[in-house]
Amino acid sequence: MLSTTRAVRKRLDFERPVPESVLRECIELAVQAPTASNMQTWHFVLVTERDNIEAIAGLYRRGFEAYVRGPTLADRTAGDGRSTGGRFVGGDRIWAAQQQRVIDSAVYLAENMHRSPVLLIPCVTTRSERPTDVVAEGGSVVQAAWSFMLAARERGLGTCWTTLHLAYEREAAEILELPYEKVRQFALIPVAYTIGTDFKPANRGGIEDVISWNRWSR
Repeated sequence: MLSTTRAVRKRLDFERPVPESVLRECIELAVQAPTASNMQTWHFVLVTERDNIEAIAGLYRRGFEAYVRGPTLADRTAGDGRSTGGRFVGGDRIWAAQQQRVIDSAVYLAENMHRSPVLLIPCVTTRSERPTDVVAEGGSVVQAAWSFMLAARERGLGTCWTTLHLAYEREAAEILELPYEKVRQFALIPVAYTIGTDFKPANRGGIEDVISWNRWSR
């Protein structure tokens, strides 16, 4: 399961409801994730009301449109992966083709996020600006969210970690009545059953590309 837990975009089934009981099962497992100082300062906001889903999806779409206009998206299709910081085995054509598929799926999600049956927003219940606090609290909420995403995968649900709505985090807080001064949002995760379950491992290259022993050697 770990090798086939994909960022699911095009294969999210927007027509099938997700029972609250299934979401609760996933959260029961998420609360067992490691947490800094055993404080569990994270909190999940589950958005299931259609008006709020559409409003939050609108913020994501605005963030995505700004991303598309910037240089980053175009850079992802350039070179062979190594020149852009990636680790992909294959030539320019293979790299570009795979990246184009990722971009196409990202566009699809931006255009259809509002159809999601559930949006999950992982948060931490503090807005400390100290780097050490942000890292510690972020590490806790990311691990909890990943546990949720693995539990969801096991139950036939797909998820995708996104962050582009954070450019409009204050607006999202107003929509969801979050106390912006006290709660920091970390991501926006659509949750839906998947269309099919035949997910495969991705081509990430060899592990030697991501390992240094004792000192930096890349």
